[in-house]
Amino acid sequence: MNRSLHSNKDFFIEQLSFIEENIQELTNLYISSTPVQERLKHFFNLYVLAVEDLLKQNRKNAGISLFPKVYIGTKVTVLYEDEGDTEDYVICFPEHSDPDRGFISFLSPVGRQLLLKELEEKISLKIPTGELQVTIKEISYVGELFEQSRRTKEA
Repeated sequence: MNRSLHSNKDFFIEQLSFIEENIQELTNLYISSTPVQERLKHFFNLYVLAVEDLLKQNRKNAGISLFPKVYIGTKVTVLYEDEGDTEDYVICFPEHSDPDRGFISFLSPVGRQLLLKELEEKISLKIPTGELQVTIKEISYVGELFEQSRRTKEA
């Protein structure tokens, strides 16, 4: 069995624990980086419910092979409708953020807008220079990249 497929369920279970253990710090980061109107949403509750639902749907499977939504630890390919170009973003926790490599925090403006969006969903991505029409074309698990990064830092 593919080890990354098996360990991806653990990755999401660890996310739930991390959010629970660090909810105050994450909330403070979220509030400081989020416009007032968006703060009213129960962001973390919605995310936790979505991850719990993903795990529940896959409880009988060894791992998660299909990702219907964008989660932390997934790579999302977006199609820019006007140009016809695609770009990949890896949605991650703030400490793994590296925009030059396409790793964007789920708390960043673009990360917040992509999180929990569905495959083939069309959205208007708000950026400082205006809005871009994009479609979510592909979602895949890449949590193993964070494991490699953590092992490299520990060595």
